[in-house]
Amino acid sequence: MILLISDLHLHEERPDITGAFLAFLQQQAKQAQALYILGDFFEVWIGDDAMTPFQRSIAEALSAVAASGTQIYLMHGNRDFLIGDDFCQLADCTLLKDPSLVQLAGEPVLLMHGDSLCTSDRSYIRLRRVLRNPLILFILRNLPLHKRQRLAGDLRQKSKTSTRMKASDITDVNAEEVTRVMARYKVRTLIHGHTHRPAIHNLADDKQRIVLGDWDTQGWYIEASAKQLTLQTLPFTATSAAV
Repeated sequence: MILLISDLHLHEERPDITGAFLAFLQQQAKQAQALYILGDFFEVWIGDDAMTPFQRSIAEALSAVAASGTQIYLMHGNRDFLIGDDFCQLADCTLLKDPSLVQLAGEPVLLMHGDSLCTSDRSYIRLRRVLRNPLILFILRNLPLHKRQRLAGDLRQKSKTSTRMKASDITDVNAEEVTRVMARYKVRTLIHGHTHRPAIHNLADDKQRIVLGDWDTQGWYIEASAKQLTLQTLPFTATSAAV
């Protein structure tokens, strides 16, 4: 069994999400061969050198699961693309490229965070290209901590304001881009998160696009067995908020 999750947006102000995730690690992830985290694992990440005690505790929880035999893979999202080697070493996880091809349910499957598929949102795609430029990444990682904190706050606020003003189809994936990417990697199945619109989309030529939901009122995960992929929910419980 292999598990996939995305868009937990972990932060200290949502102990219910944290509690549900820690329970998921103990109850589901420890039984899995591998766990794939497809981006936006944290609400914000301004650098490994700014790791908080909360973030460190999450890394240690991942490491404990890895020690039990579960392989853990982490992909950058648009909120946590500055996660680096220090966090991955502490969490005992492997950083995945976006996109990545993996074998699931007996065939190659393409994994992405999903933001690069939203090509109708041209202003976001332009910003993404700037922020993911290797030179810009180097500069960001070497900015003083207080400047990174201010920049992260500004970007989050602008993102929220911009998203509210845009039509829903603009912030969703572009169908033509989905077709192009799937053809390029020669896959029948694409899995991604980012849009917070969980669903299984049946496409032409017996292809499918599976969208992981965000962890807000409940958790979402995909369970991959030897023969099939199943999109499942994980209800938050009263004990989740107390963790």
